[in-house]
Amino acid sequence: MHILITVPWGEPLGGAEAMLQAVLDGAQQEGHRLELVFFEPGSWPTALADAGYRVDVVAAGRLREAHRWASTVTRIARMARRRDPDLILNWAAKTQLYGAPAAMLVGMSDRVVWWQQAIPPRGSWLDRCATQLPAAAIGCYSSASALAQAQLAPVRRTFVVGAGAPVPVPAAASERMPLELPTDVPVVGLVGRLQPWKGQDRLLQAQVLLRERGHRMHTVIVGGDAYGLSSQYAASLPALVSELGLTGEVTLTGQVPDAGPYIEQFDILVNASDPEPFGIVLLEGMSRGVAVVAVDSGGPSEFIAGGRTGQLAKTGDPSALADALEPLLVSGARRQEIATAGRESFMRDFTDAAMRRRFFGNLQELLDARHRVSGNGVAAA
Repeated sequence: MHILITVPWGEPLGGAEAMLQAVLDGAQQEGHRLELVFFEPGSWPTALADAGYRVDVVAAGRLREAHRWASTVTRIARMARRRDPDLILNWAAKTQLYGAPAAMLVGMSDRVVWWQQAIPPRGSWLDRCATQLPAAAIGCYSSASALAQAQLAPVRRTFVVGAGAPVPVPAAASERMPLELPTDVPVVGLVGRLQPWKGQDRLLQAQVLLRERGHRMHTVIVGGDAYGLSSQYAASLPALVSELGLTGEVTLTGQVPDAGPYIEQFDILVNASDPEPFGIVLLEGMSRGVAVVAVDSGGPSEFIAGGRTGQLAKTGDPSALADALEPLLVSGARRQEIATAGRESFMRDFTDAAMRRRFFGNLQELLDARHRVSGNGVAAA
């Protein structure tokens, strides 16, 4: 399968980038030919080019810069005409606003697929505009995302592929852990950009509630203010730690190049996002045998069996997070039971290899459907 992929970001900062990297890893060995067009330079396109992928960087600028939008659309159209991919995969709503018009210019509208990175609110102009443009289908991380996408007009075909993650390589016994952490209380971690919807502040408030109930823990918040998306929020967290009386009971790591070694030091990994489109970091915890806690909404509720492979909080409120964490803080045996079941679930259904089989299987169905239509004499769009 030959796919031209448009990507808005030049840095691998979160789940959307991790999902695409998991798609790329191993795809060439499985016989797929993937080429990428990045809308900004960065370490990611450089690394992929060094790994042997065909990579172009087009400085698209902002959508409101009409002349740069037109120039970017024209360049993508030329690439598509010259390379004749089976599909044009726009890896976000933003790149759909470039990739779909480019496909229209060269008569390839029926080859367009785009990936919905969120659970789109009805008021999102970006998602509404992206949906208006031609697409054979829209890929989603979860049924919750697909259902929200179905509320936008016109209704487009969707398919759901839950994320996957690589099977981690066990750390060497001699490898030093990145943090010096207490050993007499459970370590509870949250990994993600410092943004309000990620819920770092709500986890800290839950820690206070648990302390009032007589349960101690040490919280590790891994992540920084990547791209300056929520600078004020990021700057407020150290002050909040002090205000809540948690000094010495919380570690803020800032931005790190690889969260894996930190996750391996956790007893419990929390995803406090509400709602969360998928929550690939939960898979990273499950893959390492760490008990996970998430909110019972969006993606996590579709792949975590509450009380068996993880704990699901009723909401993202501090009190609900505290209720979900409490049984895991109380019982090390309970933590281990959930951690073991979570790893088994990951190894069975959520490795990157399993995800790629589902991902390319869905794309192959789209290709087969297009070929059937063309074979019946119906003109392609």
